[in-house]
Amino acid sequence: MGADSKVLSYSQVSVHNTCKDCWVIINAKAYNVTRFLEDHPGGEEVLLAAAGKDASEEFENAGHGSAARLMLDEFYVGEVDPSTNPTPAATNVSPPRSEYDKDKPSEYVNKILYLLVALGIMALAVGFWFYE
Repeated sequence: MGADSKVLSYSQVSVHNTCKDCWVIINAKAYNVTRFLEDHPGGEEVLLAAAGKDASEEFENAGHGSAARLMLDEFYVGEVDPSTNPTPAATNVSPPRSEYDKDKPSEYVNKILYLLVALGIMALAVGFWFYE
């Protein structure tokens, strides 16, 4: 990533949005992650959902460690000119997530369900013990 770094526009990166040609933008840098799709610990769907787009927020929110950040170097394509972003930065920010996301079961709901299943099993066990 030296002085001969390639400068790309958002539109140049956006055309690389398939499983055979998958680029993502992370912190104003473009990465060709096509070869990494099958090896991505979160599954290839995660990368394909971000293909051709700015995935900085998702990358940071996923809690990637230093190993993942070092791996980015091998996929580096070039810098992305922020002035070419078709979406102004103020509107590119995702709204804060509520405690309960209606589209996906939350971790809280899953814990409650596990507790209810465990209590049901205990109730059955106690019931059989009393009726023997």
